Parts: sequence; C-alpha cells; structure tokens
Amino acid sequence: MLQRQCGNQLPAERARETSKLIAIIDDDESMQDSLRDLMEAAGLVVRCFGSAGEFLESGLHRQAACLITDILMPKMSGLELQTMLKDEECDIPIIFITAYGDANMRIQAMREGAVEFLTKPFDHQLLLKTVRAALDR
Repeated sequence: MLQRQCGNQLPAERARETSKLIAIIDDDESMQDSLRDLMEAAGLVVRCFGSAGEFLESGLHRQAACLITDILMPKMSGLELQTMLKDEECDIPIIFITAYGDANMRIQAMREGAVEFLTKPFDHQLLLKTVRAALDR
C-alpha cells in the first residue's frame, strides 16, 4: 500500500527527531527564550531550566536526548553538572555555551565527553547542526 504524506505531517525521520527532548539550562531567561525559539523553529522539542538544580529536580536528565547548558551559573556550574551526570552514568550528549569560557574550561569539558563548546555569541546554524548530530548518536 502506498503511503501518502499530508501537508501537516512530517516525514518519519523528522517525526523521530521531534520526539527527542532537548534540555536547555541557562540562568539568563533571554538566552533561554532565544534558544527555545531557535530549536522550536527547527521542529525540535525543548524544555528550559534556570539552573542545573532545577533540571535535576525535574527528573528529565534520564529522558533528555541532548543538553545545552551554560557553564557559569549560580550554585552548580555546567561543568559540575557534567561530572554529576557522568557519575550517575547518565549519558546525555552535552553542548556547552558560555560567554566567559577559557581554554582550560574547553579542554575539561571536551575531555569529559562534551559534544561541543561554543562561545557566545555563537553561530545558530552551527548549534543546530551540533544538536542534530548529537540526536543521531
């Protein structure tokens, strides 16, 4: 039987991609909004959090398919969150974004398994490409 694609349906590959949750952690609400808009415009499912603690308390760290997180945040940094997730054997692809990163932070993040380390302002298309690559892991 021949399947037809209706105008409001996504191809199977795109539908699988949209069912995967992208978690965004940033203490800057305007950055959360910007990243949410970018991801949703690309057809991705997003949930934003203002802190690493809020993300962990949500329980979604075991369900998220990709994590985009700031490095410098109050109480728990992105690097500390990465270590905690690794200790819990929670293998989420992590993309770090920061306005204050240095070479040592980048080396530490990448050595511990980060997918990417982007400095603000970053290229939105590069971020989307990186997210899609992480989802395909």
